[in-house]
Amino acid sequence: MDEAQSNVVAVLARVPVSSIEAALPLYKRLAGSDEVRAFAFGGVRLAWVGPFLLLASADGAVPFRSATIIVRDVQLVVSLVQAGGGVLLDGPMPGPNGQRLIARHADGNVFEYIEDVHASG
Repeated sequence: MDEAQSNVVAVLARVPVSSIEAALPLYKRLAGSDEVRAFAFGGVRLAWVGPFLLLASADGAVPFRSATIIVRDVQLVVSLVQAGGGVLLDGPMPGPNGQRLIARHADGNVFEYIEDVHASG
């Protein structure tokens, strides 16, 4: 249990928005930060600011996940999810911010896990 807790670096609230540009000022103020990691993945535009992950797509559809969890080691997550009766839905595979995977836990919740290369070690 201590091993899993130390593996989690941060949990990001996934926030679907119609316009990242319009939403960013509020989320920057809420996060107390002007630092934004903007990128696109799978037809979705994303902006990571503080504990928020803003998601926007041209058709308004963004994939549902309970949360995005930043971890030091994705392989540890694979082991823990599978040992706990969960299944891997996608990955692990390279993503814009490091290795990523989508997993459904045994309780039915779906999470995205991202291995943040800046948090390793």
